[in-house]
Amino acid sequence: MTTHTVSAVAAPIDLARPLRVSDLRRAATEVTVELTAEVRDRVRRSREHLREVLGDDRQVYGATTGFGALVGFAGRDDDADQCDNTLAHLGAGQGPDIDPAVVRAALLVRVWSLGQGASGVSPRVVEGLAAMFGTTFVPAMPRLGSVGASGDLIPLAYATQSLRGRGWAYLDGDRMSAAEALAGAGLTPLLLDGRDALALVNGTSLTTAATALALDDVRRAHRAAQLLSCLLVDVLGCDPGQFLHPRLLAAYGHPGAVDVGARMRRCLTGAVPSSGRPLQEAYSIRCTPQLLGAAEDALRYVDGVVESDLRSVSDNPVFVPDEDLVLHGGNFFGQPAAFAADLLATVAAQLGNLVERQLDLLVDPARNGGLPPMLAAGPGRQHGLQGAQLASTAMVAEIRRQATPAGMQSLPTNLHNQDVVPFGTQAALRAVDQARLLRLICGTLAVGLRQAIHVGARTPTAPACVAALQRLAETVPAIDPDRPLDDDVRRAADLLDLLTGAPHWPAPTAAAGIDG
Repeated sequence: MTTHTVSAVAAPIDLARPLRVSDLRRAATEVTVELTAEVRDRVRRSREHLREVLGDDRQVYGATTGFGALVGFAGRDDDADQCDNTLAHLGAGQGPDIDPAVVRAALLVRVWSLGQGASGVSPRVVEGLAAMFGTTFVPAMPRLGSVGASGDLIPLAYATQSLRGRGWAYLDGDRMSAAEALAGAGLTPLLLDGRDALALVNGTSLTTAATALALDDVRRAHRAAQLLSCLLVDVLGCDPGQFLHPRLLAAYGHPGAVDVGARMRRCLTGAVPSSGRPLQEAYSIRCTPQLLGAAEDALRYVDGVVESDLRSVSDNPVFVPDEDLVLHGGNFFGQPAAFAADLLATVAAQLGNLVERQLDLLVDPARNGGLPPMLAAGPGRQHGLQGAQLASTAMVAEIRRQATPAGMQSLPTNLHNQDVVPFGTQAALRAVDQARLLRLICGTLAVGLRQAIHVGARTPTAPACVAALQRLAETVPAIDPDRPLDDDVRRAADLLDLLTGAPHWPAPTAAAGIDG
């Protein structure tokens, strides 16, 4: 079969520098992962140190011992048998396969950690993982099984078995036996000993990757919510001069609110309020800088956790060749990411609450300035946003249902060896799901704002808002007559990603009039 290789045009991911979230995004498709001489030397020295330690008959967890609660018993004498011993008992995962993009991001985090030279792995392990990224090969990794305490043991064990040619994998998006997928990708099955196998599974790479990707998605939705709030203000003719006043937000004193207020003022530059609006708008308009600002402050905390996790060696034991140390400890304990992912869940839920309430305000003739109910072009004969609002409400309810913190749901397991666990893996994967739902809720409000213009709302007055609604009008046709809106919501969500994707949005742009 043809080898599926990466284009030489794309810049490689260099394992000698810390990973960025953009690297995790790129790992979803073929990309070159570069092993510099520095990385190769670190891995080689770490492996030599392991040999020296074992030659001195020193105890090394997982290399000379059993695993987990059975650490007090000797492991198998043969290296290949010890590898099988590591992985076989972890083949207990359940549930659907994890999104392949998340799996590849997790393995990029894993190979970066191994490439720091603190794990004692064979150079062939790092080389084999790096080669995988130049293909479309993706291990099939089950969602359920990790408690995030001794790393993401069970999901990463499935990935490791796939890389050995056992179990299942994807190639070009098709699920097949791992052996067939490896052959189709032109990859050689990994040959591992006990230390290699344990190092591949004994880290929180899945938790870290999922948290990082969820953070990126929630940040995009957060920017979209800021833009949508501005569009709502301008379409309804609200006066932002009061609730977005810089002196007001400076008195509030929270840096996120100050920064969100500044971005919203830039977006609303040139906006002309209309007469007839109440002195004080509903909280879903008036309190947007405070709510979105608090979300900004929370996301900055998660930024710090993700940055640290992406620079973290997550393994046990950790080898320090220069000091002849083998340190047994808890660097595989995913509590930081668990707390961060729980916070992302809270932020996603409240952003969903805000956007859904803004949609409700927009479709309600008692509060939308007299526009038709449900923004229907012919109420009764047509139903406008009625079905889309129902779906939005259902998605908000789902986000809220999932928002119970996982990071304090500890259950002892493993003969009380793991007597306290963080459950960061499930918190992180849940945050990925929530962010995707939140994106669709934002897309629904965007469709509603486009429809509001069609049924008689005023044309916005701020140039940046005019430009954004013009793009919406080009992307989403007016709802007249009724039609299914699922595709429109997804297209609107895609457009919001584009409109708010620039680092320094918004940039006021003159535009032609908006078609009704």
